[in-house]
Amino acid sequence: MPLNIVNVKNMVCHRCVLSVEGILEKANILYLKVLLGEIRLNLELSSEQKEILSEELEKVGFEMIDNHKSGLIEKIKLLAIQKARNEVDKKEMRLNLSVYLSEKLNYEYTHLSSLFSSVEGRTIENFFIEQRIEKAKELLVYRQMTLSEIAFELDYSSTAHLSAQFKRTTGLTPSYFKEVGMSKRKALDKV
Repeated sequence: MPLNIVNVKNMVCHRCVLSVEGILEKANILYLKVLLGEIRLNLELSSEQKEILSEELEKVGFEMIDNHKSGLIEKIKLLAIQKARNEVDKKEMRLNLSVYLSEKLNYEYTHLSSLFSSVEGRTIENFFIEQRIEKAKELLVYRQMTLSEIAFELDYSSTAHLSAQFKRTTGLTPSYFKEVGMSKRKALDKV
């Protein structure tokens, strides 16, 4: 039985997966599995099911991706988010971003990079840095971790490197950010 995959834009967390599963169940669409950015189906959707699914996804801020280019960019984003948030295994954490993405997606990094930049208007590296900084913000606000523990957790070479990147990205020092807290955080799908 062939596997059909529907790519979905803006799915960036476990709650997103649960939300999409709820939409599928409500629409009586049988699925095998829902992962970040994709729905795996046994059967191809009818045009009526596609329309219903598309409408329901849009109501909660998601979007079905119809073409290969958009699907590939969404996969790059999801993999970069997982790596930035340290949600990959230790072996993959040690790989630099370009090797990691090339291995996961089976494309040369130069192709992935130019495609991403042409569509998104920023580099994969900038997107990755923004994701790491968002995770650092989360750790600063919600956990009782020191900046050096956060730097270690996010695989920075040093606390100074994290601090410099944090300031360059946000315009704030990590300590000042910790004081102002939640008001400066962004939703992951807005980064």
